[in-house]
This record gives sequence, structure tokens and C-alpha cells, in this order.
Amino acid sequence: MPKKDQGVSNNRFRIIPRTLIFVTQGDRLLLIKGHPHKRIWANLYNGIGGHIERGEDVLSAAWRELKEETGLDVADLRLCGIVMVDAGEDTGIGLFVFRGETDQQSLQNSEEGQLEWIPVDHLTEYPLVEDLPVLLPRVLKADEGGEIFFARYWYDEHDRLRIDFSN
Repeated sequence: MPKKDQGVSNNRFRIIPRTLIFVTQGDRLLLIKGHPHKRIWANLYNGIGGHIERGEDVLSAAWRELKEETGLDVADLRLCGIVMVDAGEDTGIGLFVFRGETDQQSLQNSEEGQLEWIPVDHLTEYPLVEDLPVLLPRVLKADEGGEIFFARYWYDEHDRLRIDFSN
């Protein structure tokens, strides 16, 4: 199909593609604590990830982001969820959520923040990014059935995040 027949126009909802990666090591989860100077999620714990660059496929972008932000090479990254984020503008975010495991010990911090291995049963003791308490249970059980989860995030009239899972 030629490019002109792809149906792209300015009056359609568009997304910015991003990756979000969670790596486990036994009963520990690798999270990054955002640097205090970050515009978003400063001093909060989040997964690893970032934007998908032009010319990259989703998996290659996840591997690149993981390597850039942690120094890890995780060969078994697998897609476990897709989240559409409606931020109330013409453009939203398409978030591709991955999970992987590693036995590598050495990490390299990046300008994004400080990396930390956190015991899964202690996650509630940490200041997490707003959606992680709801998202992480789905990510951590992703291996059990092998199914990909689908979710939609949006903001209500009071600018509170709302989350809806399709499955």
C-alpha cells in the first residue's frame, strides 16, 4: 500500500511510541529512581525505558533503552502489555511494556537516575510512579499465562489518572 493510502491526517489521534521495561532477578525488580532535577517523576521509582526513535522497531528500542540506562544486555525481553495513554490532546502515548530477567550483577547508572534492585514484596515501601502499583502486578504475572495485557490510561476532570484494563 502506498504511503498516501495509509490514512494519516492531522485530524486523527496520534501517539508517541515509548517503551517501559521491567527486569527481574529472582525476587527482585530493577527500578530507577528519577534524579531530583527531572521534569517528570523526580525522586520517584519507575521502570526503564524511553522513546522509540524513527527507524527502530519496538523491541530494538527496548533493548537500546535498557542498555543506555542500565548497561544490561537482556536477550529474553518479551512484550507483556500495551498501554494507550490519552493525555487529553491530539497526541497520546503508545506504551509498549516489556519484561525480562537477568543474572548480571553490575549496573551503570545514567543521567536518568539511580538504579536499584528492590525486593518485590517491599515495593509498597517505595515512592513509585503513579501507575506502577496497578501496572506491576500485571507485569510480574505476565509469565504465568503468556498473554499480553491491554490498558488505557486517561485523566478525569480533576486531572487524576484513571486506568482501565481490557483483560
